[in-house]
Amino acid sequence: MSGAMGDMGSLLKQAQLMQRELDRVKAELKEREIEGTAGGGAVVVKLSASKDLLSLEITEDARTNNSAAGLSELVRLALTAALAEAEEVSTEEMSKITGGLDLPGLM
Repeated sequence: MSGAMGDMGSLLKQAQLMQRELDRVKAELKEREIEGTAGGGAVVVKLSASKDLLSLEITEDARTNNSAAGLSELVRLALTAALAEAEEVSTEEMSKITGGLDLPGLM
């Protein structure tokens, strides 16, 4: 029976180590900046790799030369690009810890 308890203790230590590593990566992702652009830089969206919006910049030229619908589309495109890259970075960093296992709820 002590063998099973030792295995459980080892498993618990591994889980705690993994949790500390996940926490470290999550903190790093919050600090990592991702940028998405549209319209040749007319709209720039900056997110953290953990997908927090950091800034949205729209050039004066984009504001004056686009309809509301056109400007909205540029913002959507820039945001979509930034979110896709943030997802890719996040997935890549997390897979380093999980060995590529898809563990729901980690992010």
